[in-house]
Amino acid sequence: MEFAPEPFAKRLKTYLIYSCWVGVFFFGLYPTINWFTSTRTDYFLLYLQAELAIPFIPTFVWFYLSMYLVFMLPVFFLNTRDLKRLAAELIIVTVVAAIIFLLFPAQLGFVRQLPESGIYREIFESIFALDKPHNLVPSLHVAYSVTIVLAILKNSQALVRYSLIIWLSGLILSTVFTHQHHLLDVVSGVLLSFFTYQLMDRRYEKITDSCRDAV
Repeated sequence: MEFAPEPFAKRLKTYLIYSCWVGVFFFGLYPTINWFTSTRTDYFLLYLQAELAIPFIPTFVWFYLSMYLVFMLPVFFLNTRDLKRLAAELIIVTVVAAIIFLLFPAQLGFVRQLPESGIYREIFESIFALDKPHNLVPSLHVAYSVTIVLAILKNSQALVRYSLIIWLSGLILSTVFTHQHHLLDVVSGVLLSFFTYQLMDRRYEKITDSCRDAV
């Protein structure tokens, strides 16, 4: 089913409203569970010892922080219907991840270190102050980014698709090279995103088929 182009103002309004709903779920769950887990002692060490040899590369923090730019992309590529679907997917990802965080409280294996360089030191000080090393499996940083990129890839031109895939690859790698996550965190984040996308795809296919039958 094809949808006519929509005015940017209409898409922006939908984007802002549904972003607020995503924010309600994220800020209501993520910081609370992270704090709660920090008071527990029954941590799972969900990583391989070999992973601790992965080098710490501070420059990858720019890819890591670029997730916030990824969040700004949907309004330029998606119509209101797809924006609403994306918001639903992000909320599902958040709730499922929150449940897993509670069931499997994790402890980061990497020893957090501050770079010597001034600007990188300040950036990592801010990251460490805001985010305790417990909400790890799955990585929401990865799950959110993959979910958004999947939504955009569906109807994008080749140049946009390839650019986003390269960007996403660097972003995913950054979660490990900045020592914010382990490999299981990354893999589970990707799988959660794909599972949610497929779940919503089937739901929206049924809605589309119903609309087509009605016509």
